[in-house]
Amino acid sequence: MKNQTYVILTIIFIIIISIFAVLNIDEVKVNYLFWSGSSPLVFVILFSVLLGGVLTMAVGSMKYLTVKRENKRLREMIRKLEMDVDMHDTTSPVEMDTDIEIIDPEDNKR
Repeated sequence: MKNQTYVILTIIFIIIISIFAVLNIDEVKVNYLFWSGSSPLVFVILFSVLLGGVLTMAVGSMKYLTVKRENKRLREMIRKLEMDVDMHDTTSPVEMDTDIEIIDPEDNKR
């Protein structure tokens, strides 16, 4: 259900951006870093949205890979710790002290 919500919101966002871009077809002057030129506003809008999506995807991918690497490291640590626990459980079992006297609190009230 969560993925369907993202897909629906993405489609709605694409439709809104497309309508906005098509309504703005005038020629505009664009100043780039080292040159300037004129281009239809629809191309400027669509290029800006595309570039924003690519940058967002790149940052998200880096975050995903970082989390995946950390998850792998933690799983390996858990596996080693479980092996240590298993090894200690079989080599040195804890013996219970059987000399403990259990006192019933009801017996003390009488």
